[in-house]
Amino acid sequence: MWTVIYIAPTAKIAERIRHRLTDEGFLVQLRPINLSKNQFEILVPEGELEEVQEVLNAILHG
Repeated sequence: MWTVIYIAPTAKIAERIRHRLTDEGFLVQLRPINLSKNQFEILVPEGELEEVQEVLNAILHG
């Protein structure tokens, strides 16, 4: 099952996060949620959630 880990405010940010996470070996999906605001959900498999959250925190705050 896929789980939302982050809502990116732009397509560019969503793609950057997806690229960084896939480089780390994670499966990642993007799903548009609000086309008028261009927001995207970033989803990962539920079983990888904890590891992905650590990497995501490093991406966002590093």
